[in-house]
Amino acid sequence: MRALPSVVGKDEDSGPADPAPGPGTGPAGTAASLLEVFRRLDTGPRGLTEAQAAERLTRFGENTVPAARDPSWPRLFARSVRDPFTAVLLCLGLVSAAVFAWGTASVILLLVVVSCVLRASGEHRAARSTAGLRRLVATTVTAQRRSHEDTAPVTREIPVDELVPGDVVRLGPGDLIPADVRLLRSTGLTVHQAALTGESAPVEKSAVEDPGDDGVFQDPRLCFQGSSVASGSATAVVTATGGDTRFAAAHRRTGKPPATTFERSIQGVSWILIRFALLTPPLVLMANAALRGRGLETLPFAVAVAVGLTPEMLPVLVTTCLARGAALLARTHGVIVRRLPALHDIGAMDVLCVDKTGTLTQDRPVVHRALDAEGHDDPEVLRWAAAAAWWSLQLADLPAPDALDEALLAAADEDALMSYDGITARPFDPALRLATVIVRTPGRLGTHTQITKGAVDAVLQRCALSDDERSRLRDLADTQAADGLRVLAVATTARPAGARPQERGLTFRGLVTLRDALAPTAAEALAGLAGRGVTVKVLTGDHPGTAVRACRDLGVPVAGVITADRLDTLTDPELTELARRTTVFARCTPEHKTRITRALQAGGHTVGFLGDGVNDLPALRTADVGIAPREAAGVSRENADLVLAEKDLTAIGHAVAAGRHAGGNIATYLRITLSSNLGNVIAMLSAGLLLPFLPMLPAQVLVQNLCFDAAQLAFAYDRPTPSALRRPNVLDPRALLRFIVGFGALNAVADLATFGVLAFALRGPGDDEALFHSGWFTENLLTQAVVMVLLSFGRGGRRPGPVTWSAAGLAGVGLLLPASPVGAALGLSPLPGVYYVLLAAVLAPYAVALTAARTRHGRVSAATVAQPGD
Repeated sequence: MRALPSVVGKDEDSGPADPAPGPGTGPAGTAASLLEVFRRLDTGPRGLTEAQAAERLTRFGENTVPAARDPSWPRLFARSVRDPFTAVLLCLGLVSAAVFAWGTASVILLLVVVSCVLRASGEHRAARSTAGLRRLVATTVTAQRRSHEDTAPVTREIPVDELVPGDVVRLGPGDLIPADVRLLRSTGLTVHQAALTGESAPVEKSAVEDPGDDGVFQDPRLCFQGSSVASGSATAVVTATGGDTRFAAAHRRTGKPPATTFERSIQGVSWILIRFALLTPPLVLMANAALRGRGLETLPFAVAVAVGLTPEMLPVLVTTCLARGAALLARTHGVIVRRLPALHDIGAMDVLCVDKTGTLTQDRPVVHRALDAEGHDDPEVLRWAAAAAWWSLQLADLPAPDALDEALLAAADEDALMSYDGITARPFDPALRLATVIVRTPGRLGTHTQITKGAVDAVLQRCALSDDERSRLRDLADTQAADGLRVLAVATTARPAGARPQERGLTFRGLVTLRDALAPTAAEALAGLAGRGVTVKVLTGDHPGTAVRACRDLGVPVAGVITADRLDTLTDPELTELARRTTVFARCTPEHKTRITRALQAGGHTVGFLGDGVNDLPALRTADVGIAPREAAGVSRENADLVLAEKDLTAIGHAVAAGRHAGGNIATYLRITLSSNLGNVIAMLSAGLLLPFLPMLPAQVLVQNLCFDAAQLAFAYDRPTPSALRRPNVLDPRALLRFIVGFGALNAVADLATFGVLAFALRGPGDDEALFHSGWFTENLLTQAVVMVLLSFGRGGRRPGPVTWSAAGLAGVGLLLPASPVGAALGLSPLPGVYYVLLAAVLAPYAVALTAARTRHGRVSAATVAQPGD
């Protein structure tokens, strides 16, 4: 037997990274005829023989969703410990323990354990939810098999895992689709595809010859594993099983997802801290040994300096900032943050990828215009179309109107509908693409009116028109369709009373155009996102015209449009460049969405992705922030970073603001803490080399550091200025390093100036060391209080907040502690009054220089943001 064709394998034309083409597609993903499908599958409408089925079962394996081997919980815990950020925390804990700071060491190590437990539990829960997908797969299926080539097929139940490509199966109401199939025959078939696409309403399916061009999941001839039959029945040929189905490909793990923005930022900051922490102790030891002849007795001081350099409260502050933001979002906007770092990532987000249906538009059409044969507005056309919809619903015993009929009824005048009296109705026929009713027209005894509506070509073929007129009307309809509208044609004719419907010799009445109903809050939400520097890109399986139309109606500038067939011809670098300036990506499959997301990330963007179906899983996992609504497919919701109460862009805008609030406070804390600490380290190293004694005792260094860290917890409760929320907040390690070096050097200058004050004004008999320690202790806390206020306050005239009051408390500790009993226990002594006068003379120019440097830094940052870019 010859090998099966590419319908169940990889598409050779699309490259090694592309998925298998959809069932019933041609070599490049184009629609294939039923005969071509049979040839590729080496089968026919009678199905396979038992021998053929057994051979294919051996070759292709059982029809089961591949079970990925997910790592165990202990392995996930061990993996989280290897994270660079966690490694920094462990180093801090060990260093604190080395200098007997048991309280600090215990807190840090506890945070490490809690962080690793939460991270491992979240990943383990996501793995379990993915395994739960197997519950969406059928257990038995009705298939027709033959015992030999020349015998008639017999229909029987077989286990679903024995199904193979080429089998012919039968489907009925309530059946789960057992594999990817191509329909051969169908009667009134509708299918639930919510597990794949997130669509809540059943989708009509039929074995039509012309499927249109609405994307693979909208192809009426194709049904997919993971779907279920809502109504009707069908016979279909199996085109893909097991790991080759769309269902399996949608949730298959394709390796470790890329690091998110928060993870990349923290890793960069972590390595900065690691380098400084590892460099400081040996530097202190070597300098003191070479210039002062001191040996290991300086080790406690060197370790204390290293501890003073590192921000011990970083995990506490990060967790507090993110947890407060997450709690506020859940309480006020119904947004659940399932992974705390995702709150920082959404604050850094500058590109949001969304689908059209359900996000920008509602999952229903609305009437746009009713046009006569000349293209002019004509309400009579809408009245005829609505009458046909109404009496089809009443006379054909339909359970509910379809979406188009519902739109017609909503737009029509109710009194006008009641003026007709329905006689008979023929509901919409997917093969003919028409619906017909006969109504009794008031004032015309013995004559009834037949109303036919449906696809433009189908109606025009049945109208009494010349070829030129038919071509002109088709062009009119094409113009409307090119503008992103759906088009229905309406025709009527007079019929004698009692005559049956006949769709020929009709009189063309006009066209009804429909557009997607816009989501009520979409326009406002999109404007809000644009004002915050977030660009929205539409990734949809729909026709490009309908997506462009929705964007235009919502006021979204469309910079470019790309369809899937163009995407398949682009290399990754080409797509990265093109994705930057493209707004609409149409006809997208799940694989296209993932590739576009990666291309945007490769271009330096922080990408959020809003999805709700199993088909969105790869993109949700790839994006920096995966977002899903509460009504999304369960596995998508479990793998999302943020879960929305409703599929509403307004909630995403609130999440962006909360993320920037938290991220801004974290960045401010890191800038101030690290620059101040670096300045202190430089000053301590210099003082250690200039003085015949240690510039500060190890206990004094640790107490000073503890006071400063405790004061800086106020940053978790600070409120940034509105300008800080207008652009993405990305923690760039290189920019952070430049900041801490520049401002750290300025801080060191102030510390070294204090040396002069201490050397010339505070020389007391036999008390030089205690006075020096006290004076420098006070100066350090006061300069750090000044830094807290000036580098976080004054950008917009805000009233004093938590940071200001915390800085005031820090300054109070610096002024009062040396003269207190606690200060005496630490080896500090009271300072003379002249010291405070001289210290003010040092702090005043330092504050002026700090303000000037901050202003210059702000101008440089603003100029960098304002440069034209992505």
